[in-house]
Amino acid sequence: MSDLPPHDSSAYDEPEDRDPHGLFEEIVANETERDPDLAVIEAGSRTLRTQGGGDPRADVPGRPSDPEVDKALREVESELATRWGETKLEPSVARIAALMDVLGEPQRAYPSIHITGTNGKTSTARMVEALLGAFDLRTGRYTSPHVQSITERISLDGAPMSAERFVETYNDIKPYVEMVDGQQEYRLSFFEVLTGMAYAAFADAPVDVAVVEVGMGGSWDATNVIDGDVAVVTPIDLDHTDRLGETFAEIATEKSGIVKQDATVILAQQPVDAAQVLLKKAVEVDATVAREGLEFGVVSRQIAVGGQLLTLRGLGGEYEEVFLPLHGAYQAHNAAVALAAVEAFFGVGSAHAERLDIDTVRKAFASVTSPGRLEIVRRSPTVVLDAAHNPAGARATAEAVSEVFDFSRLIGVVGASGDKNVRGVLEAFEPIFAEVVVTQNSSHRAMDADELAGIAVEVFGEDRVQVEPRLDDALEAAITLAEEEGEYAGGGVLVTGSVITVGEARLLLGRG
Repeated sequence: MSDLPPHDSSAYDEPEDRDPHGLFEEIVANETERDPDLAVIEAGSRTLRTQGGGDPRADVPGRPSDPEVDKALREVESELATRWGETKLEPSVARIAALMDVLGEPQRAYPSIHITGTNGKTSTARMVEALLGAFDLRTGRYTSPHVQSITERISLDGAPMSAERFVETYNDIKPYVEMVDGQQEYRLSFFEVLTGMAYAAFADAPVDVAVVEVGMGGSWDATNVIDGDVAVVTPIDLDHTDRLGETFAEIATEKSGIVKQDATVILAQQPVDAAQVLLKKAVEVDATVAREGLEFGVVSRQIAVGGQLLTLRGLGGEYEEVFLPLHGAYQAHNAAVALAAVEAFFGVGSAHAERLDIDTVRKAFASVTSPGRLEIVRRSPTVVLDAAHNPAGARATAEAVSEVFDFSRLIGVVGASGDKNVRGVLEAFEPIFAEVVVTQNSSHRAMDADELAGIAVEVFGEDRVQVEPRLDDALEAAITLAEEEGEYAGGGVLVTGSVITVGEARLLLGRG
């Protein structure tokens, strides 16, 4: 049961002629009917831009312009690359806990909001960060993976850490990392070192609050040496099943590990089995729970130029006319989750029942961006990048593309990782792709283009599949196919399948 106050007119300052119970019954109905597979995606979008327009914010930094700084950053990247990658795991927090110990427990120097789930984590984290910053708090945000630059992963005050500071932070903790390496059975991994850097950088800044995205799972994830005042669980779906479990309940069990004693838990809509596990964990640790569709939710949404206009139901009341410059129903639900998380952080719903300042909330949401997710990088034909990499994310992206764009002919460019449910991703896109160009990115994890083509032929049929192993050739081929419709016919290209594919396409198309 939730410890949050009941939804009555006194608690939420509703107009006398409005029945909050009736209104929220509508929210519950909408949430119940919504397919959880379409709920969210680790995605967002940019405000629509014309071709050649500059990126208004440096969300995705390029290589440093100073040759010496660039050299130093490359040296750090090379050293990190010698460690276990993010897909090689030994489920334990022993190594990161040892690093925190020798660093003086920097992760205890600030409160934190900890975010797990299958899809939607990064977009939700960016929204939480924007809201906190709008209320004059100094923020640190740690997210993964990066689109183009490793420095994106650690942000201070809403901006990626500079290359100079990134190198300095690495060099500061390097002796301690090597000390721990010598004491443990296995060296610290790539992700563990980056996590240590983030926590140290946040303490050094210092930040008022850290927004931390789990890398994988929860219980044994390297980020889980923090005790988040607020634990957020975005919708759970089947991904990383070889490591997290093959059922919703098994995956939820791992992810529930971020729920700590006396925390507040913000639950996005979940499959029933996952919700049961998460609620049981909350009871065990005396955590307060707020559930999407009950304590908070999306009241209404309207498509708008460059995004959508929302009315959100928060823990403290209703927030009307909130413009979100991101597309798709899933992003509206991400916004509701982010708002509830920030309300909980400020004590709304427990210490007091008044909503946050509506103008500040509007300003914050209007500033949100999410690079590489439904991001338009070219016009005539329109080329859109989206990092969907599992079936749930792909279905959500397909739904959003159909809602937002009026393509007469959409060509897909797909490059995926070999450890993903590639067939499920392709099946999700089949209804909206006229043809698909399969390719591969430069990662060692990339699925071979010919292997991917074999699966694509089974899903699309041979006549709708083209193979171009080089990503630049794949982009050129897809643009040519889209242009067959004519300049004004509405052809488009969607590049998807992997964050790495999207990042490399972004560079090839002149972004970053």
